[in-house]
Amino acid sequence: MLSTFFFYGGLGVFALRIALGAIFLAHGWPKIKDLRTTAANFNGMGFRPGALWGTVIALLEFFGGIALVLGAFTQIVTVFFIVEFATILIWKISKRNPFVGGWEFDLLILAAILVLLLNGGGSYSLDRSYFLGW
Repeated sequence: MLSTFFFYGGLGVFALRIALGAIFLAHGWPKIKDLRTTAANFNGMGFRPGALWGTVIALLEFFGGIALVLGAFTQIVTVFFIVEFATILIWKISKRNPFVGGWEFDLLILAAILVLLLNGGGSYSLDRSYFLGW
């Protein structure tokens, strides 16, 4: 029916990868810039030791965001993001946060990450160029 769009299907994965990478970079950079505050925030949320978990998440979001933008090691990076966002969802639901205004965007990000895990980096990625579509 709309076979013309199938020719450009790789652009959809590319756009999703760039958007998610930009989001993770935007959220990871402040965490990396101020690891002390990040550690305190993680301690306050109950993720102890905050210095460990805050640093792990800061590094994942910043460098994982770069990897997504470049399309490098996409499927490996997305596994770590799936663990992060599954944890976020479980934590928010256990705190009885509402769906709207609470965890709906985290669910959307988790679903988008799952799409990248299942599809890889796509046509316009370093994965495709150097790892033959892996």
